[in-house]
Amino acid sequence: MTDRATRCARRARALTALVIMLAPCSLAAEPTGAVPAALRRPFVSLHPTALIRLGHTADWVAVTSDAVWVGSTGPNAVHRIDPGSNRRIATVRLPGEPCAGLAVGFGSLWVPLCAPVPVLARVDLATNRLAAVLKPGPAAAEGGIAASADSLWLVTDKQGTFARIDPASGRVRQTVRLPPGAFNPVYSEGVLWVSRVAGSELLAVDAATGALLASAPTGPAPRFLTAGGGAVWTLNQGDGSLSRIDRATHLATARTLLGTPGHGGDIAYDAGTVWTTFAGVPLTATDATTGTVRRQWYGPGGDSLGIGHGAIWLTDYHQGTIARIPLAAASAP
Repeated sequence: MTDRATRCARRARALTALVIMLAPCSLAAEPTGAVPAALRRPFVSLHPTALIRLGHTADWVAVTSDAVWVGSTGPNAVHRIDPGSNRRIATVRLPGEPCAGLAVGFGSLWVPLCAPVPVLARVDLATNRLAAVLKPGPAAAEGGIAASADSLWLVTDKQGTFARIDPASGRVRQTVRLPPGAFNPVYSEGVLWVSRVAGSELLAVDAATGALLASAPTGPAPRFLTAGGGAVWTLNQGDGSLSRIDRATHLATARTLLGTPGHGGDIAYDAGTVWTTFAGVPLTATDATTGTVRRQWYGPGGDSLGIGHGAIWLTDYHQGTIARIPLAAASAP
């Protein structure tokens, strides 16, 4: 064996030893594989009970006890849908594009807006009117906002400034420094979970103090996230996978390949199922206990969703519509 070959062999043995040493830590987060063809169905096999056109595009969904709110461009607005009649009953025009996830809290709908100067819109849920336009606004499109027990939380720049906002005055009460590339928060049981798309990790922040509690690895480029079933789930744009992070231990316990990499998408949890959407793959249902895909529907449509009133409310971004799909039909074997 030549000196060069000897060096290569030693490097190979060292790499093998390193892989073996790291395997127990990463084994739980390995993806389970692509979606089998037997589990895939054409999206046209699902039959919406309502289809409502909203604008040139439709994106971002928030569900309340008596309404479904959806953002649009052309016009820049949010629309209130009555789930009892499946009719749009209000349109609230906005001074910018609703470009990030919505939040409901403190009697209002909170809408991050992309504009020459990004701002935050507050829509009064009682009057269906624009009540205030606040600063600061979102750091980037495809971000989000979260409402905790006493505050709103919004990442306001690409350096990771996480602002705690007083919902009554609109003033920033506290700022928390997160690693750059963290944009999307969700609140669950006293903790704010923030996905870091630039770092392939999920951050846990104490909602009472703003202290950074932990970080957990995810699949590449985690963006949208939801909480439920004792876990936080991230939809990873880098490889189209779904990561499960245990809420109690902060450990990554599963990763499932959905075959939906790329820009956009959305995620929601309901009754033991994680629902995701992506343009061209409008709906995927994943078992929250086993981390395996139950069913996936492919075809035109998709990009954002919300769950409530016995239905999945699913947008078709490019057609500017939202469809009401009965949960029972989508959940059937």
